[in-house]
Amino acid sequence: MHMTAALLMGNPCDEEEDNLALLACQGTDGRMFLMSRYPGEAEIDMAFDEDEPVGVRDIKVMLAAGTLEVAVAAADADLFGGDMLLHITHQSDASDLADLEAALRVILDGTGTLVRG
Repeated sequence: MHMTAALLMGNPCDEEEDNLALLACQGTDGRMFLMSRYPGEAEIDMAFDEDEPVGVRDIKVMLAAGTLEVAVAAADADLFGGDMLLHITHQSDASDLADLEAALRVILDGTGTLVRG
């Protein structure tokens, strides 16, 4: 599955939301993607296109300038309409990648893999 977003937004520790780590974007077609995790939680909550969040584990995320790829297990493919990979093209500024990476490191800690491209 593919989507295009103007910007990715990430926060490794939202103090107003009980230290929630969050990465989100809105596609140019209006679809939303959200990945979040509270401290101490064993699963990552992911939501796509206005669906309710689903708890997932063992995901792989690749972050690079202009792209974010999220790979889920076959059992979680329903999250992306049957696809195991969500490819997001974005135009986030290169200076924002460090904040996005920090958010992803917190979200994926112990339950996912981050690859920096």
